[in-house]
Amino acid sequence: MRYMIVRALLVAISCAATFAMFADDYDLVLRNGRVIDGTGNPARFADVAVKDGRIAAVGRVAGTAAAELGVNGLIIAPGFIDVHTHAEEIDEIPRGENFVRMGVTTLVLGNCGGSVTNVGDFFHRLEETKISPNVATLVGHGTVRGRAMGGDFDRAPSTQELERMKEAVEQGMKDGAVGLSTGLIYLPGTFSKTDEIVELAKVAAKYNGIYASHMRSESAEIFQSLDELFRVASEGGLRAHVSHIKLSGQSNWGQTEKVIAAIEKARAEGLDITEDQYGYTASSTSISTLIPKKYREGGKFKEHYTNAASRAQMIEQMQSQRERGGAGDYSYAVIASYKHDRSFNGLNVAQAAKKLRGSDALNDQIETILEIQNQGGASAVFHSMTEPDVQQFMRHPNTMFASDSGVRAFGQGVPHPRGYGNNARILARYVRELQVLRLEDAIRRMTSLPATTFGIRNRGFVREGGWADLVVFDPAKVQDNATFESPHQYATGFAHVFVNGVEVVKDDKHTGAKPGRTVRRNQE
Repeated sequence: MRYMIVRALLVAISCAATFAMFADDYDLVLRNGRVIDGTGNPARFADVAVKDGRIAAVGRVAGTAAAELGVNGLIIAPGFIDVHTHAEEIDEIPRGENFVRMGVTTLVLGNCGGSVTNVGDFFHRLEETKISPNVATLVGHGTVRGRAMGGDFDRAPSTQELERMKEAVEQGMKDGAVGLSTGLIYLPGTFSKTDEIVELAKVAAKYNGIYASHMRSESAEIFQSLDELFRVASEGGLRAHVSHIKLSGQSNWGQTEKVIAAIEKARAEGLDITEDQYGYTASSTSISTLIPKKYREGGKFKEHYTNAASRAQMIEQMQSQRERGGAGDYSYAVIASYKHDRSFNGLNVAQAAKKLRGSDALNDQIETILEIQNQGGASAVFHSMTEPDVQQFMRHPNTMFASDSGVRAFGQGVPHPRGYGNNARILARYVRELQVLRLEDAIRRMTSLPATTFGIRNRGFVREGGWADLVVFDPAKVQDNATFESPHQYATGFAHVFVNGVEVVKDDKHTGAKPGRTVRRNQE
């Protein structure tokens, strides 16, 4: 009996040894690619091996793999990290196809002051749902302020309210948020004072978080807004990031050098300031931002709208805003998604006024904006920037590229094309066609710079030990296809996109795989 037991053990050991001898060294090897590793260094020919979701080797890789792909000189780069998204609906549209099909493998949510209310619960829900891209989030100041102060926003918070806000930020940071965001043109953040933001920033700083801000102004008062951001960084003791940097409105164009000089001065004085942008001359947000904020506070817009005196004041102020902004009317604003009447989607405000009121006079345009807001509001695309400014901001070495987009339901509305094409557009238009950037530098701005700035560890580089978020593309063919007139078009030119070592895009098609992970602050 003892002999039989010993013999069985020897057989088992022998089988295990035989299996180990013939087991593959890697799960995947990408052969003969041109690796751009995310650091900005020149591309080099190399293989990349993947094992258990991580990069196991880079260089001349010997050994066997369960799968081998000869990529034959295509670029192998880190998966792109989009630090400014509004993709909170990723649990409802878990494939995030508009992102991964332009090479984005990690999304940062919670921007412009709006985030999920419970980071921990949200992360657990995503882990149960399964998603294609990785997801990180900021804690939104506006969300925190709204919960603490109810509908009464045009004031400073009480001591008790501020404590509740600080507790909410702290809990979000403990749950893994990467920092704090503000949206200072939106309710309720627009009514907050700098002291309040500094106190909340100090909480995020305890956890080495970042402060990301949609500032109070991206037009006439941009320098005052930058000063506020610098103050939050200084007094809060943390890194600060300018969301979607721009100069909006014709009267403000051409000041990019002054804006960059202000940022560089702050950096020289010891502050860590960065910025992101999208590669378009149009922005996108709610059409309500055209209406003076005091008439939107506390959900009281309808009261002002139906009050003749208040309505007259709104119209007068909006006319004055047009004069100061350098544009004669609102034709630069295009309705993207108006649920009350989808036939208005794709029309600019002047066209919408003609359709609704039979006239496109300025007063009729303003009345149309107010009517749209009264019927539940709409999102809009605002053509308010100039190409030279976009390119000048793009050349600054600390500018990242971010879409400012949500997860897109294909075919719904007329959204900004950046949600489908931003990263591909940078590579196609600004690298290949206009040569504003070197390819290696553009990749750095999409990968290692976002990763190191936002505390996303082991992503953003092609190096051993990092998570295998990888994009494989032909720089001569990569292309954004989405336009303002026809935005629902996926980017092309991506042969392979891997998230945590699993292929989610193959030859410009989604594979259906959902290997994405939640990314908590400084998580290995």
